[in-house]
Amino acid sequence: MQYLVAAVVLVGLLCMVNMLLTVGVIRRLRSQSLPSSMPAEGLSPGARVPQFAAMTTSGEPISDELLGGPALVGFFSRGCQPCKDLLPLFVERARGTSDAVLAVVVADPGEDSAADIERLAEVARVVTEVPQGPLQTAFKVNAYPTVITIDAGDTVVSSGHTMPVEVKAP
Repeated sequence: MQYLVAAVVLVGLLCMVNMLLTVGVIRRLRSQSLPSSMPAEGLSPGARVPQFAAMTTSGEPISDELLGGPALVGFFSRGCQPCKDLLPLFVERARGTSDAVLAVVVADPGEDSAADIERLAEVARVVTEVPQGPLQTAFKVNAYPTVITIDAGDTVVSSGHTMPVEVKAP
């Protein structure tokens, strides 16, 4: 019986040591997690609109000079659930603004993005491109969705993964 009590006490002590080590590891991981100053996807606020040139799905050329400000620019990926959730909000915002609107649909060759393109084409100039395409590179986008607002001076006002609050130039 003494051996059984000793074994139970030993297992209990080992469990306590294991729990303390686990708590220490969790604290260490939390302190080393992503820094809060990690930049948002896309150009940071205050940056100038980069030079770019592309052809819309309707055959119209678009560039930094032709976009003009203020503008709303959205990047959407075909297989992305947050993109599907944000797309109706983007379309609604685009319908209610007089700003220029550019939508970039990112899809691998062979992916059917016609429904998204058709929906966006009602309210925006739409460009399609493959992942890491020229517009994504110019706007520093590598996660989707990304929505960028630009003011009349061709300066980025906001950039992020959600619809920004309505921003009016003074």
